[in-house]
Amino acid sequence: MAVEAREQPARRRLRVDFHVLGPLVALVALVILGMSLNDQFLSAGNVTNVLARSAFIGIIAVGATFVITIGGLDLSVGSMSAFLAGVTIIILNALIPQLGGGWATILVGMLACLAMGLGAGFLNGILITKGRIEAFIVTLGTLGIFRSLVVWLANGGTLSLDFNLREVYRPVYYGGVAGIAWPIVVFALVAVAGEIVMRKTAYGRHCAAIGSNEQVARYSAIHVDRVRLATYMLQGMLVGVATIMYVPRLGSASSTTGLLWELEAIAAVIIGGTVLKGGFGRVWGTVVGVVILSLIDNILNLTDLVSPYLNGAIQGVIIILAVVLQRGRKGA
Repeated sequence: MAVEAREQPARRRLRVDFHVLGPLVALVALVILGMSLNDQFLSAGNVTNVLARSAFIGIIAVGATFVITIGGLDLSVGSMSAFLAGVTIIILNALIPQLGGGWATILVGMLACLAMGLGAGFLNGILITKGRIEAFIVTLGTLGIFRSLVVWLANGGTLSLDFNLREVYRPVYYGGVAGIAWPIVVFALVAVAGEIVMRKTAYGRHCAAIGSNEQVARYSAIHVDRVRLATYMLQGMLVGVATIMYVPRLGSASSTTGLLWELEAIAAVIIGGTVLKGGFGRVWGTVVGVVILSLIDNILNLTDLVSPYLNGAIQGVIIILAVVLQRGRKGA
């Protein structure tokens, strides 16, 4: 009996937690698949391109990790980004006569974008906390509002940044440090900060507690509404950060800007192991999820295995499978 008792803990220690390692295994498998299909897959240019293009979704997905951890949802992030990009471009163009076409104008535009992101997040959060409206309904409504507003501002067309100002602004996306593009640097900093906040701060623990059981969190003297409002404001601010990095890429905003970004952000969060119903969040897993989705897109573009137009369908299947696996793990 004693021998059996010693063997059982040993087996438990040797058991691999695929819920933790699953995303990493999938990432390694995708890298191997990409290498086997295309010789240029791991070239510096392709890797930089994949990471830089995924940085926007990644920054937003870090915020989505906190939102989903508290048991919430934000469907408006893609439309919010389009709206922020459009208004930021209008502000930048309007400031040129007063501040000129240099960095002073761009810095004011960046601050305005962050402030608007916080405001948009506050709008979502206050409707959810004070209005007592389900997050799904609120953010579905603001999704339509933000998307319609950018179409209205562009008069059904495209809002374009002044050409000279665009040239000054370009290094924010195309430049970098030590050969690493700025979007990748910012994404890395946001991810590291997000993981520290989630794991090491009272705010992160409160997010998990609220997602696990809101009533118990209230009995534990956690200010549930305050934490929830702060979380949606954090999401809005990170949408603003992503938009700041995105505007110089194309120098324009239209009705298609940020389209389906909410799907990609939610997919990355769920793939990374954050529980959809709340209570547990993993920022590093979200980062892995973002890279997985980007690699899938990149492999589809580099090969002719499947049409790249099916990328959205593949992401939808991945979301469903990830949720099914989460339920299977709970049942186990």
